[in-house]
Amino acid sequence: MASQDRLSTVSGGTGLVLGDEFPTPTYAQWQAHVEKVLRRTKLLAEDAPTPEVVEDVLATETYDGITVHPLYTNRDATASGLPGAAPYVRGARPEGSVAEGWEVRVRHAHPDAAVTNREILADLVNGANSIWLELGGAGLAVDSLGDALAEVHLDMVSVVLDAGADGPQAAEALLRLADEQGVPAAALTGNLGLDPLSVQARTGVNVDTTASVALARHCAEQQPQLRAITVDGLPYHDAGGSDAQELAYSLAAGTTYLRLLTEAGLDVDTAAGLLEFRFAASADQFLTIAKLRAARRLWEQVTRASEASESARAQQQHAVTSSAMMTRRDPWVNMLRTTIAAFAAGVGGAQAVTVQPFDAAIGLPDSFARRLARNTQALLLDESHLAQVIDPAGGSWYVESLTDELAHAAWETFQGVEAAGGLHAALESGSAATDLDATWQRRRRALAHRTDPITGISEFPNLDEPLLEREQAPEPPSGGLARVRYAADYEALRDAADAAASRPTVFLATLGPLASYTARASFTRNLVAAGGIDATEAGATESTDEVLAAYREQESRVVVLCSSDKVYADRAAETADALRAAGAELVLFAGSPDNAPSAVDFSIHTGCDALDALHRIHRTWGVSR
Repeated sequence: MASQDRLSTVSGGTGLVLGDEFPTPTYAQWQAHVEKVLRRTKLLAEDAPTPEVVEDVLATETYDGITVHPLYTNRDATASGLPGAAPYVRGARPEGSVAEGWEVRVRHAHPDAAVTNREILADLVNGANSIWLELGGAGLAVDSLGDALAEVHLDMVSVVLDAGADGPQAAEALLRLADEQGVPAAALTGNLGLDPLSVQARTGVNVDTTASVALARHCAEQQPQLRAITVDGLPYHDAGGSDAQELAYSLAAGTTYLRLLTEAGLDVDTAAGLLEFRFAASADQFLTIAKLRAARRLWEQVTRASEASESARAQQQHAVTSSAMMTRRDPWVNMLRTTIAAFAAGVGGAQAVTVQPFDAAIGLPDSFARRLARNTQALLLDESHLAQVIDPAGGSWYVESLTDELAHAAWETFQGVEAAGGLHAALESGSAATDLDATWQRRRRALAHRTDPITGISEFPNLDEPLLEREQAPEPPSGGLARVRYAADYEALRDAADAAASRPTVFLATLGPLASYTARASFTRNLVAAGGIDATEAGATESTDEVLAAYREQESRVVVLCSSDKVYADRAAETADALRAAGAELVLFAGSPDNAPSAVDFSIHTGCDALDALHRIHRTWGVSR
């Protein structure tokens, strides 16, 4: 009856207050309930009484030193403006992507022009509306551009070039091709992709900017819809940098180009309109969303200081799913990573998105992988209707707070780069490389300890997976900043194990009944499989003699004791000594090192250095040094 009365009241026009029948929870109540759960699960010590400790236990920290709290409320709210208005945190356009979605931009790097042309036409027929061409040594020969773009109507399709040191020649080739097709100057869209600073970042070679500036001026005078310069953040992300570092170094690059163009006689509004920024989108969806929002805010601040008009301060963004996060092993999981990244790019407000095919880290993608990459965006746009909401992250206290903190962290780094002479100087002196490497080493330690897990690689690997084979891709430019992949250290171990005369194994000395050892045995199987190592086990045992009998049947150079703390107290020391005497060269203990007997070489446990443990097992088997 009460429900019927409430419905009647609502239909009578007094309004609906969701949750009005329930008491409003308080922050203190949330803290009290969380504290109970933490104490019950032993994540909070009994002598930690204050509510602040509760939040400390659940908080995490990004590679930029930003604390991610377990709960955000309106006390964390920050002002971010309106969509399509300065500071453009909420998007560069008032309507967001509602009208047309974002550009589905596909990358092509096959050195054979005929193959590239076939793939481009297939992409355009099946949902793509923007082409990104890799030219020069890392892709298609510049003089093959016409063949690659055969039957492509340049007045209908956006073309973005990426030719590295050959950028000016590739740009001139595209302009000639458009002229041959009779494309009206105002109809040519895309980006010539000129980016001398990225060439320096990738190769360590200084590139003269004169030709790039001249071509940019030509675009400003003759092709009003064609951008000339890419401000690429990918070299800094691919070097293992953090989100704030990627923002800071790309902001420094954009500022450098703004200076060069205005010094060449262009007004600041025109100069800003010639730039497109490219950022990595990772499987950390919230950081990706916040990064794109923060990037627009930071660029608005730079262009405002440069006295650009408000409409010229909006940043053009191209988001690309991260190469660093892609894996060669269990590459199917890459489809999940790129889907999350593309979702974040769309929510973050990128005007163009590129989803890398799931096999991109193995070699040149096949047609099946390219189709899945295209359809990932089609699903987000057409089935999930993601673009139909303007700034869906807007108003989220977490996202707004993260955006603000990321912008401040990036601005601080950017100011340091500018004070030291700008990006060119930072690249030439090596300070940028040192800065990025410091972050990479922190990430590498987290990967080694599996506090930054990689599904299918450091967690839940598949030892029996069939390896995919792809045509080898051209070598990317090198000599400058490093290129890293988060999974590389684990994949090197897998490769070594696969190449060994016989796969290295560990023997699980399981003590007690199944219920006593199964948790730690499963943990150990998962850990060693990350290094390509198989595991056998004794099964349920009641004595050391039974463990030894099983060991003699499944003899291995490496053994791991697996059981509960209670059983360990009674049997671990005796069993470890017996296995050592029976010939085990390396004896491991699954559990806290505080409980390990003296005969054990080292312990494996949650948060241990998994890579070090795997290397030591490999060395024991003579698989690697």
